[in-house]
Amino acid sequence: MGKILALPISNDHCINFFNFNFNFSLSLSLSLSLSLSLSLSLSLSLSLSSLSLSPLSLSLSLSLSLSLSLSLSLSLSLSLSLSLSLSLSLSLSLSLSLSLSLSLSLSLSELMLSVHSVDLLSSKTGPNRMEHHTDHYHGNALIIRRGQTFQIELDLSRPFNSNTDKLHLDLRTGPLPMVSKNTHVIIQLVEELEDNRWEAKIVERNGNRIKLSVNSHAKAVIGKYKLTVTVESPKGRSATTRDPRKDIVMLFNPWCEDDTVYMDDEEEKKEYVLNDTGRLYYGTEKQIGDRTWNYGQFLEGMLEACLYVLEKSEIPPPGRGDPVNVVRVISAMINSQDDNGVLAGNWSGNYVGGVSPTAWNGSVEILKKYHKEGGLPVKYGQCWVFSGVTTTVLRGLGIPCRSVTNFQSAHDTDVSLTTDMYFDEKMEPFDELNTDSVWNFHVWNDCWMARPDLPPGNGGWQALDATPQETSQGTFRCGPASVTAIRTGQVYLKYDTPFIFAEVNSDKIYWQRNLDGIFTQIQCEKKAVGHCISTKAVGSDKRNDITHLYKYTEGSEEERIAVETASRYGTKPDVYSTSMAEDVSLEVKLEGEGPRMGADAQLTIVMTNFSSQTRKTTLHIQVAVMYYTGVLKGTVKKDKMPVALKPNEVKAMQWVLPYHSYQDQLVDQAALMLTLSGRVSETQQVLATQTSFRLRTPDLSIEAVGEAVVGKKMTAKITFTNPLPRTLRGVVLRVEGLGLQEVKEVVVGDVGSHSTVTRTEHFIPTQAGHRKLVAALDCKQLTQVHGVADIVSCWSQTWCIGTTCRVVSEQTFYYLGG
Repeated sequence: MGKILALPISNDHCINFFNFNFNFSLSLSLSLSLSLSLSLSLSLSLSLSSLSLSPLSLSLSLSLSLSLSLSLSLSLSLSLSLSLSLSLSLSLSLSLSLSLSLSLSLSLSELMLSVHSVDLLSSKTGPNRMEHHTDHYHGNALIIRRGQTFQIELDLSRPFNSNTDKLHLDLRTGPLPMVSKNTHVIIQLVEELEDNRWEAKIVERNGNRIKLSVNSHAKAVIGKYKLTVTVESPKGRSATTRDPRKDIVMLFNPWCEDDTVYMDDEEEKKEYVLNDTGRLYYGTEKQIGDRTWNYGQFLEGMLEACLYVLEKSEIPPPGRGDPVNVVRVISAMINSQDDNGVLAGNWSGNYVGGVSPTAWNGSVEILKKYHKEGGLPVKYGQCWVFSGVTTTVLRGLGIPCRSVTNFQSAHDTDVSLTTDMYFDEKMEPFDELNTDSVWNFHVWNDCWMARPDLPPGNGGWQALDATPQETSQGTFRCGPASVTAIRTGQVYLKYDTPFIFAEVNSDKIYWQRNLDGIFTQIQCEKKAVGHCISTKAVGSDKRNDITHLYKYTEGSEEERIAVETASRYGTKPDVYSTSMAEDVSLEVKLEGEGPRMGADAQLTIVMTNFSSQTRKTTLHIQVAVMYYTGVLKGTVKKDKMPVALKPNEVKAMQWVLPYHSYQDQLVDQAALMLTLSGRVSETQQVLATQTSFRLRTPDLSIEAVGEAVVGKKMTAKITFTNPLPRTLRGVVLRVEGLGLQEVKEVVVGDVGSHSTVTRTEHFIPTQAGHRKLVAALDCKQLTQVHGVADIVSCWSQTWCIGTTCRVVSEQTFYYLGG
């Protein structure tokens, strides 16, 4: 505070000594100027009271108050004060004027710097989302891909001074962010940005606003980051408080060459990252069926659900930067076996309390339900459902992914790298020992990434399997295994390569128990498994056969070398030492698309004698109802058939399974296994083969009625014909379509024998472009019945003029005319 000293000299005049010290004003900001002015008024009023000139004292006090509140009139106010107060010395006036002037000047230059607001520039149509290929995701959060720059704007309390001010961004992810674990990132300002570094650069200034270009590391941890901005000036430091609306989501980046998941082909990125629908294949190699699957990774709430699966997993946040770790843990989290993952598997045929696996049309309902219910497993799934959900999650996180179906897929339970079938002395299957199985089909996933943890050349497609079959390091998970390593038999490379190799390229070894109880290898079937490995083609709904990626041409020298290389690392390395004479072959053929549900099943058994002598045998024929996993439910028919073959003869024999034999025995997928065995009398050659086939079910027919215009109601007619000579009970249709219709259950009720029912559904398109309306029938007596309609929706009715609709089941398209 200033000090005032007044000394009286005489009654008619007085000399006043004013000793003002205004150093305290130097530390006050401009906002405290009013406080300063009141202090001065009070001080002067008190000092002049000793002269008993109260009118003059009052006038001077008011003058100073006015002068301080209006800084431009300061000198004029002081001049007026001096003219009224003859007893004040000129030096005092000058001293007071200089002190006030200095105080105000310093408070203007020493303002505190702070951040008023942060704009993430996160609009779906803005440069950030468009350039990062995240504009498809719902909402206006900032969703970016690592290894790529993005921009944000800051509104500051005053212009930023690069000479005296500092600024940095803080990003934190996970429950315990640490700089050493790359989960707490401090982003400093630099003059020029460099690749593979967390850095920021000022690229625009406009008054108090600055725009930053921020670069992220190509190996950054993915997930949700909390953002704060810290600024520092000579007057101190200030930081923003955490605002959930300013969180940033970081994804893998297939468009960045430095990212492990980089994929150079643009069309493949559109298919394997950006496509939100796909095709899944099922059935048998000779009866391949397909169905549309809605992945829906961009819909509202889906990214949050995908991140939730990752956060709920065992993988700590620092490990989320490595796609190998991420896909391995996702393969565990999609099934519920160990960790209460997304889906509970069920192959029993009893789906009370849940949804039948064949009734799902996509992943959206499953993942949203899992997220909403706090991690409670959704009921129920089988292999294609596990695979479809896996594709959704990995594409949602930015990893290129596709669903893959392997027909005649082996399940090796003892790491022998062979599929072993055991028979007793009479050539009857030995059920107690036949733990290996061959699934009619099995659906898993391929994901794309480099593999720096493996020898060079093993990057690219990696196989992973979320269906819980066998444990890997104590957990039900599988992969990622290099498809290249699988192809070449390098089963010693991680992860779980032996298991997937056996699925696609193991030999089927037949063993017979002798009278002494010892099993002897009697046949090796080298082409029994791994057929027609299929995935959806890039840019179309056609099936793409990728068997050549998983194995060399069947029977080629390279293929045999791969098989025998792999077998050395199995539990039966000497299995290929046996040589057997073979001059009679045995195979089973299906006519056309194979037998249909509700009718007799007719197959053709073909035997060929390659020798110049007669060959005789007795075929043992057994047909069993089978789950698609290769597990037999029970035998429905047994036969014996004596066969005599002339030299070089090819004999085709018809074999029929009547409908009444299997009508009450079928399980999901309507699969049957035909086992043939016998021994050639003249040579003791053992004949053995197994053929699985399915009874084809009808499709749902979906017909769109009217023009497909966004925001305008349209209609679809769904038609179904019961193929069975019995009534179907409790039929329900599940209908959905991305951009068309959320999941809806339509109760149909009972459908009589060979009856046809039609249901009309109304829906309103919400998105323009090519869309798919899918439907599945849910009924205990009949499964795997579904259909799809391709629909092109427009923004306005004018665009749809000349459009023609032809929508029938899975194979029909919607054509744009004109």
